[in-house]
Amino acid sequence: MEESKRQKQVAKLVMEEMSAIFQREGMNIVDGGMVSISKVMVTPDLLEARIYISFFQVKEPAKLLHEIQDRGKEWRNLLGRRVKDQLRRVPELAFFNDDTLDHVFRMEEIFKKINEERAERGNNTESQ
Repeated sequence: MEESKRQKQVAKLVMEEMSAIFQREGMNIVDGGMVSISKVMVTPDLLEARIYISFFQVKEPAKLLHEIQDRGKEWRNLLGRRVKDQLRRVPELAFFNDDTLDHVFRMEEIFKKINEERAERGNNTESQ
């Protein structure tokens, strides 16, 4: 189902404000790794925002995601202070791991192996 214009507007607002909150709270760099909000999707009734978080070189992303989820009420409160003049109701926040980067790295490895195998086969046919 296509997102409405208002859903996209609210999602963009939540993403911008939550990114600023994470940066101010020191959540963007954790243990030498980076944490960023990659995508926000808002339900049609605008009552829930699903925030997808990308972890780059974080040692324990599952543990960090759990810590972020545990602080959900605090994040919503901070968000509410920032968007009180723009939204009637602050959406409930749900945090999810965005594993897109993991898929990209896996695909790169697969393509690398395929290219290496092709190069080996090419060398084998030339030597015969």
